[in-house]
Parts: sequence; structure tokens; C-alpha cells
Amino acid sequence: MMGGIQLMAQGVAEGVDSLLMENPILTEVNASESMNLFDLAVKGGWIMIILLILSLIAFYLLFERIYVIRKAGKEDPQFMDKIKDYILEGEIKSAIQYCRATNTPASRMIEKGISRLGRPVNDIQAAIENVGNMEVAKLERGLNFMATIAGGAPMIGFLGTVTGMVRAFYEMANAGNNVDITLLSGGIYEAMVTTVGGLIVGIIAMFAYNYLVTLVDGIVNKMESKTMMFMDLLNEPVKK
Repeated sequence: MMGGIQLMAQGVAEGVDSLLMENPILTEVNASESMNLFDLAVKGGWIMIILLILSLIAFYLLFERIYVIRKAGKEDPQFMDKIKDYILEGEIKSAIQYCRATNTPASRMIEKGISRLGRPVNDIQAAIENVGNMEVAKLERGLNFMATIAGGAPMIGFLGTVTGMVRAFYEMANAGNNVDITLLSGGIYEAMVTTVGGLIVGIIAMFAYNYLVTLVDGIVNKMESKTMMFMDLLNEPVKK
């Protein structure tokens, strides 16, 4: 009887020893610990620095372009009526001075057209279109980079995901049978946090880009409207 009990105790001891050798060593986690956004960003590694720089550039472009585009859209509602009066009265210099004082993309286009009065209508229209193309390019300055951030930030985040998982598996391979969960947590944190960070920056940049494009389209529509009104003015029959 005593011999059987000793054999059972020896078997249990051997089973416990085998479990300890085969299973990884787990580290206790304090559930009461909390982590803020800064700590999470730090866990993301150097990829998060790149994403931070891209986000700052995106916000700068957003607010700077909003200021420029809204400033370009402010003009006198009676602008074309005054231009028409100046031209019909023969006060060409006054019309040019008024365009320069207004100082908007549309007024600069009209100024170019007024300065070409006396030439064929096609030449006047071509000159106005050239100025319009330059003004649109000025309004769209920086939008290509915003679009690049919108598409590139998620890809950079995915790069962090890959590097984080590679680091996690590398540390797991080096640990052998003594795998500690803390060895894996760093790489997994990097993988997940960079993905989230890249998606956040990309989504913000995408919405900002579309919003700016909408604002530019509104200014372009005003410019086209002013151009058509000016060309109609030139094609009006002369009143006797």
C-alpha cells in the first residue's frame, strides 16, 4: 500500500516537472496598470516619429490652404458690374486699377483680359485662360503632398506592422523553450500601434484633401463664371 502511494507521488512530481519544462514561463500582469496615448505611441517605435511628422505637415497644409483659398474667394459681389461700367465708359485704367485693388484670382484674370483689349477675342480668351491656369496651380499648391500623405501613411503603418512581427518572431526564436510573454509584447505592440497610427493619419489626410479640393473647385467655378461674363461683355453689340 505504501509502495503504491509513493509511486503515485513520484508520477505527479514527474508530470509537474515535465509541464514546467514544456510550457513557457509567463510573467504576471498587473491588471490595474493603465496606459495613455503617449505610452502607446512610444511602444510603436521609430515608425511613430515618421507618422507624427506626416500628421503635422498634413495639419499645416490643411489650415494654410484653407486660409489661402478662403482669402481668394472673397470679392465684391458687384465686381463685374463695376468692370462693365468702367469699360463701357472707356475708363480702362480705372478698370485695371480696380482689378488690382480687388486682388483675387478672378480679378487678375479679368485684368489680363482688359489689358488685351483691342486684340482679337481669341487672343484675349487665351491670355485669360493662361492666367487662370496659373492661379489654379497656386491654389492647388501642396495638395499633391496631402494626397501622398493620405496614401503613404497607412503603408508606413503596415511597414511598422511587418517589422514589429519580425522582431517578435526573432525574439521568440532566440528565447528557445524559455519564451517570456514580455519578449513578444514589444514587437506585437509595435505591430498594432503603427497600424492604428498609420490609418489615423491617412484617414485625416484623405478627408482634408477632399475638403480642400472641394474649396478649390468652388473658386474655379467663380473664375469660370467671371470669365464668361467678361467674354459676353466683349461680344455685346455696340449701342448706337
